Amino acid sequence: MTGASWSRTVFERMYEHHADPWGFGTRAYERDKYRETLSLLAGRHFHHALELGCSIGVMTAQLARQCARITAVDVAEAALKRARRRCAGLTGISFHRGLLPGDFPALPPRRCDLIVISELLYFLTPPDIGQLATECLHVRQAGAPVMLVNWTGPTDTPCNGDEAAGHFIDRCAAEGMRVVHARRHPHYRLDVLNDAPHCPQPGASHADGGS
Repeated sequence: MTGASWSRTVFERMYEHHADPWGFGTRAYERDKYRETLSLLAGRHFHHALELGCSIGVMTAQLARQCARITAVDVAEAALKRARRRCAGLTGISFHRGLLPGDFPALPPRRCDLIVISELLYFLTPPDIGQLATECLHVRQAGAPVMLVNWTGPTDTPCNGDEAAGHFIDRCAAEGMRVVHARRHPHYRLDVLNDAPHCPQPGASHADGGS
């Protein structure tokens, strides 16, 4: 663990130097991650999804096939400009610029029936992860899945992927949520949280208890 949560300036500089600094639109790792994440949502339609850390909108565009509305959040305006271009022509998507958790979008309580947080948490300190989880719990509907995707390789961020996921899961567990799907892939982990077993769970039949 090292340092404070990453600042807006760090991300803006990264996108100024490279249009797609993490290769969201080109790397096989990203394509596999999107495929595995979306497979857990197969056959379901959502009214209002919240995507935190949308970057250039690759995942946003794919989620739009299953969501009537999406609120997509990123800290870097340069990334959001590319996301808007990528998603031009798709309906129901609103983009919000904000440094999380402080600039969490002003959504009504229990508005969202899907929350996706991909490759974001480990850029935050444990207290900021806890605050972000609290904000998510406030806007989440009962029965809505919360999907966490985290890189598990070496990193110089405030937390590594396992630590970041653990902090978020612990905060949600304190409010009665549980992990209904947990699977480790070669370079990332995918966790889904939800309520009691009677609620519809994406991928629940595949949960293997890994973390």
